[in-house]
Amino acid sequence: MIDRVALNAFALVSIFPEMASTITQWGVTGRAARDGRFRLETVNPRDFASDKHGTVDDRPYGGGPGMVMKAPTMTAAVDEARHRLGSKALVIAMSPQGQLVNEQILKTLLQHEALIFVAGRYEGFDERFISKEVDLELSIGDIVVSGGEIPAMLVMDSLIRRIPGVLGDELSAEQDSFVDGLLDCPHYTRPENYEGMAVPPVLMSGDHARIADWRSAQSLRRTLDRRPDLITRSALTLEQQALLRRWDLFPSDEGA
Repeated sequence: MIDRVALNAFALVSIFPEMASTITQWGVTGRAARDGRFRLETVNPRDFASDKHGTVDDRPYGGGPGMVMKAPTMTAAVDEARHRLGSKALVIAMSPQGQLVNEQILKTLLQHEALIFVAGRYEGFDERFISKEVDLELSIGDIVVSGGEIPAMLVMDSLIRRIPGVLGDELSAEQDSFVDGLLDCPHYTRPENYEGMAVPPVLMSGDHARIADWRSAQSLRRTLDRRPDLITRSALTLEQQALLRRWDLFPSDEGA
């Protein structure tokens, strides 16, 4: 089960604030914004630059390629975001050096009323800004992208869909991949037969207990096959082993 949800407000600190429209104008999150399920403020650090050009970056001390986002400018932008959302808002910087986002982190974030996401560009932030203003650094994986806006919105999307009333079916979020530590099971819809591939008969049976049992077994086996970092054969409980055997999904000794 998803824990109590307090979250209802976000801020995106970015030199490209218009990118936030991906969250506020489209799909499930756009509908949730229009319905007042959450609000999203945007703050542009260029508005707090000390020169007429709106400069937010400078060359790194010690040399090297790229530019670094300046601490005073970023601090002023975060202060403005705090002014709009409240001083208790958690400040999150998206960074390849951050903790990898996972289900437990998301559950923790849902318990905060407001989150400020800071999207970096260039070579990242002056470390003094991170030390002084940032509560948490997060990463979406071992990749580098052009800026933190898309990673920030990815995390926001995952959080917003868990806010009560956002999804048409409240069970949808609870049954997503990773919510219970496992990948989701396979899903099927019409037509019943597609290019010689039929829907598994159990899903047509109307026996909801057997269907739930089958889905649990499929979820477990899919996780074993695709994400052994989440669960391994040696870590299976007796109940999980019995579940897999019941549906003839227990891994064979071959290659084990």
